[in-house]
Amino acid sequence: MSPTPRAGIFAMRRLTRLTQLALLTVGGATIFCPSSALAADGEPPQDSSGAGAAFFISRDNEGFSTQRVAAEYLPAFRHGDALTGGRYTVHHFEQDDWARTAQQLTILHRNVDPATTNGWQLEAGLSRQGEHTLFTADGSYHAALAAQTSVEAFINRDWVETRNALDRGVHFTFVGAVLEQGLGPHLTVVGVAGYQDFSDGNHRNHGRIKLIVQPDLSLGLTLQARYRMYTSASDDVGGAYFNPDRYDEAMLALGWRQRFRGWVGNLTAGLGQQRVGDAPHTPTRLLELGAQAPIGRGYAFRMRAGLNRSASFNGPDYSYHYAQAEWIVAF
Repeated sequence: MSPTPRAGIFAMRRLTRLTQLALLTVGGATIFCPSSALAADGEPPQDSSGAGAAFFISRDNEGFSTQRVAAEYLPAFRHGDALTGGRYTVHHFEQDDWARTAQQLTILHRNVDPATTNGWQLEAGLSRQGEHTLFTADGSYHAALAAQTSVEAFINRDWVETRNALDRGVHFTFVGAVLEQGLGPHLTVVGVAGYQDFSDGNHRNHGRIKLIVQPDLSLGLTLQARYRMYTSASDDVGGAYFNPDRYDEAMLALGWRQRFRGWVGNLTAGLGQQRVGDAPHTPTRLLELGAQAPIGRGYAFRMRAGLNRSASFNGPDYSYHYAQAEWIVAF
């Protein structure tokens, strides 16, 4: 479960993989979260069954709020990144005097090495809201090409979550690839290319690049320079979602990750400048924190929370905050 694509961009569900590259959309801006390998803690977990629950809540300064509650049954469960099962989710959206409830059934499979993030995961299901039904998907495959080179392919298909778009049943499909290249022990370059197709006839081309500097390998501290942009094919989407013909953002961010008794905590904070079309540059900012329980303890727990300021329908001061968590217990 993940932050909603409020501006009609996209959201990659990476609550299940906090330790890998993540694409996260809130408002009119996409946050590119840092990656870091997480080694397994304790004895290797054994195959078992599991059951879990997950939630997601968000609200923005335009009065749009989202709540999601999910229950999971996992006939095969080893740890949070190695499981097979199903999930039932109830989504509830509100804005002013409008409300909408959606229901979703999902089959999920994860087979990811937590020490390297290599492997694949896929969530595929059906979602029903209003009079509209959608086949949803969220998947990725990550592999190492060399000692300091890795690639990832991803797909995400879901609703565009604004009042107008949900009423009209507008959805998107986003596909792309990530290339991560290490340039020595302290420097990494990450590039992303993607294509996003909307059901209303619009489409977008996305590009991102991130430079990550790790001054001291023992501190868990990173300095990041980020740039991202997208262009839209259509300038008329009937007000269904935030849709400039071009969006650019450059940001400097500070990342920190630390381990304590097997638990892993992470924090990312950034300040940047955005440009919507030909308008003047305006400031952006982000703050995100997360935590993950040790692997191999008979349970899995992950949480993430954050806030973002970017652009949307009503100008450059759109703000968005969210919290989410997943908890699985083996039996």
